[in-house]
Amino acid sequence: MKIGLVTPYIFPLPGGVNAHVGYLYENLVKRGHDVRIISSTHGPQRSSEGDIIRLGYGWSVPTNGSIGTLTVSHRYGQLITEMLDRERFDVIHFHEPFVPFLSLMILRQSKSVNVATFHAYSGFSPSYEFGKRFMRTPARRLHGRIAVSAAARHFISRYFPSEYKVIPNGVDLSQYDDVPPFARWRDGIPNILFVGRFDNRKGLMYLLRAYYQLRVEGLGCRLLIVGGGPQAGEARRYIQSRRLGGVEMLGRLSEHDKARAFATADIYAGPATGQESFGIVLLEAMASGTPIVCSDIHGYKGVVRRNEQ
Repeated sequence: MKIGLVTPYIFPLPGGVNAHVGYLYENLVKRGHDVRIISSTHGPQRSSEGDIIRLGYGWSVPTNGSIGTLTVSHRYGQLITEMLDRERFDVIHFHEPFVPFLSLMILRQSKSVNVATFHAYSGFSPSYEFGKRFMRTPARRLHGRIAVSAAARHFISRYFPSEYKVIPNGVDLSQYDDVPPFARWRDGIPNILFVGRFDNRKGLMYLLRAYYQLRVEGLGCRLLIVGGGPQAGEARRYIQSRRLGGVEMLGRLSEHDKARAFATADIYAGPATGQESFGIVLLEAMASGTPIVCSDIHGYKGVVRRNEQ
């Protein structure tokens, strides 16, 4: 089959939805399907390349305690018509189809089988509450609906009641087999690892404050921080102002080096404050055999159990 995977976020920038789309692409191709990823342009990602089709321009906007993407173009209608006529997809798989405007514009013109996966979770969404009356028509064009967790299903069905099949996220276990740790940090000092975007939702600043308390209490440990984002400056100022030792800011890593970071860690810390529907990073820690300490939030309860596993 020919399959289009539509992500509203700028691919391949880091994030749970894009990670899901990437894994799905790789595995569909392995099964012999002809697959394209449809995303937007932004920064260095300005033109289509290989199996990635770029339409419109993606603007980063704050949303749901994190950073989202608003995709726009004054030529959307023409670009999408040309793309659909050229590609002739059997199936188009939309991820977060109601994030403006890429998915909505494609869904409006699609003559393919339309499937959607819903990834988001929040206690309340003003944008969905306000926009649900306008999105009922495109919602009726969906032939199948998937949620990545019970939390995601609960959230989306509040605004768009329907039947949703829960299909959890997954990771490629082979990426974590026999991965060597970073030798310079395997020196007997316990390593705490954080992987994620530096924003309020992922909770990095809370982890830094907790780590500071560990150091004040005289506990010898090290904090490895992987990622980047809008709170990078605030995090560095906090570390410098408290002369916080043992913190290693590693930046964004390749998938292989990220697996090495997990192999180096003694504990993975997931301090997210909420609005998480699943937490792929928890699966990555599990695939590495790394013990997890994470927030007791609704979206994580389908992945870990309190004081158990």
